[in-house]
Amino acid sequence: MKFSVMVLGANSAIPTANRFPTSQVLNVNETYYLVDCGEGTQIQLRKNKIKFQRITAIFISHLHGDHYFGLIGLLNTMHLLKREKHLTIVCPEGLKAILQIQFDAGNTTLNYPINFQFITFENGAQAYTDNKITVEILKLNHRINCAGFVFTENKKEPNINKSAVADYQLTTDEIKALKRGDTLNKNGVVLGDNILDVVHTTRKYAYVTDTKKNLKIIPFIENADLLYHEATFLDSEKLLAKKTFHCTTLQAADIANRSKAKQLMIGHYSARYNDLDVLLEETKTSFQNTVLALEGKTYELG
Repeated sequence: MKFSVMVLGANSAIPTANRFPTSQVLNVNETYYLVDCGEGTQIQLRKNKIKFQRITAIFISHLHGDHYFGLIGLLNTMHLLKREKHLTIVCPEGLKAILQIQFDAGNTTLNYPINFQFITFENGAQAYTDNKITVEILKLNHRINCAGFVFTENKKEPNINKSAVADYQLTTDEIKALKRGDTLNKNGVVLGDNILDVVHTTRKYAYVTDTKKNLKIIPFIENADLLYHEATFLDSEKLLAKKTFHCTTLQAADIANRSKAKQLMIGHYSARYNDLDVLLEETKTSFQNTVLALEGKTYELG
């Protein structure tokens, strides 16, 4: 099953000529989830040929503009494109009132319903679930309430090998029992795991945006297949990072090491850096398997 992350924007508060504020799209077996929605997100969706109407849920980490200023435009475009399917928005509670003011000012009533699910800022709190993924909250340490998200693929029931179904003439009830993990004696042969198809392990994506270095999240992001962690500054600016409630390259690397991440992706770059390679190189001195969040690039999990 496909599980990938496409980066739409990876800059911090101020966009540059070639970098947009934060936004990402998760593709889980062709179901799309939008994570943060900075200014210009719908332009990036168009550019990367992501169909707006296929977005099932939107996750907004906090109410600093570089993480949601693109949302009202995207919602209005969905309306103009005659969307009817409901949309879930997982967000801080204050966002609903902000959006309603803008809709009221334009005398706009959306064609489609929005299901707001407000964030409980507690590590491990469940924020969302469907038949593809389950999403849990990370309580980050920023100037205002800010959430990270852990997206975990739901475990699928194993399939019974088709040839075994025919060979042993398994009934529906017997198949259900074997999928539950029971064993079955069929004509003197013990059946169980030996006739199950290979089940892929569930994959995990941890999204850690605006925060000071925060060791409290480590138990909740352990063994992530991909960890996105903000690295706004080089480590020489760690005093500035502390003052602005952000992280440096080496702080992000330390979190990746402590949490045993399989791969680290850094982002939320300060506009002061024209050359992102300096951020990458410094991070890799501590955590080798690091990549840059680059706009338009897709990162596969597993």
